[in-house]
Order: sequence, then C-alpha cells, then structure tokens
Amino acid sequence: MKIWVDADACPRGAKDLVYRAAQRERIEVTLVANQAMRIPDDTLIQLVIVEKGFDIADETIINQVQAGDLVITADIPLAAQVVDRGGLALDPRGIVYDDENVKTKLAARNLMASLRDEGLISGGPAPYQGADRHRFASALNRIIQQRK
Repeated sequence: MKIWVDADACPRGAKDLVYRAAQRERIEVTLVANQAMRIPDDTLIQLVIVEKGFDIADETIINQVQAGDLVITADIPLAAQVVDRGGLALDPRGIVYDDENVKTKLAARNLMASLRDEGLISGGPAPYQGADRHRFASALNRIIQQRK
C-alpha cells in the first residue's frame, strides 16, 4: 500500500498524522500539490509539485494510483475515481470512501453543488477541528492495520 495525499486542501493536522503513521509503519507517502510545502526529511515521504490548474493534482494522482493504495482527499469526485481503480479514499475528517458508499456520497455532493449554484444554499464545510482530527487518526490507523 502507498498513501497519496491531495495536499493543497488537506489540513496540516491531517498531514502530520499521515507523516507519523508513514514513519511508524514504513509506508511510502506522496503528496501532490501545486505549491511547495514543508514535509519531513524522510525518504518515505515525497512531494510532487504540479502546475496550477483545475484538477491537475487530481489527474496526477489518478494516473499513478494503484489498486490497494490509499488516497487522502476531501474531493469526492477524486475519491470516486480512486475507488473505481481499486483504491480506498479517506477524507481528512475521517470519512472512508469505498465501493459501499462513494456513489451515494458523490450524488449528494453533486446535489449540494447544484443547490449552491442556484443560490438556494450557501456556505461550505465547518472549520477543521479536534474531533475531525481524531476521527481521521482512527480511520487512518484502522485502514493501515487492515492492509498489513
């Protein structure tokens, strides 16, 4: 298993948990972003910087992800593509996307986007908090242990 991180929108707290898990379990991690960022000095952890542009980081991940890999992303369309390729996706808030739920989550996301576009609802996700970080840590550890 390799871990991919859709890094531009991933909260720092979630990235820190991924770094620690990778170092503890000796798992390769690739962060994909359109800007430079600090990462630990560890051969297991690398940063791939892509051009700025719509979905370029997503396309980079999709073109390289393998069955059995884990992708950390809050982007539900990316999560759906990962699952279609045999991978597993994990939202930084601890939501696991798999064959059982990704289509439903994608449909709900598309509905909410339509409602926002029509001006019927506004706003976005709540700020990333300690409970989100805890759920993410639990889900990440559970996935790693199951895939050993």
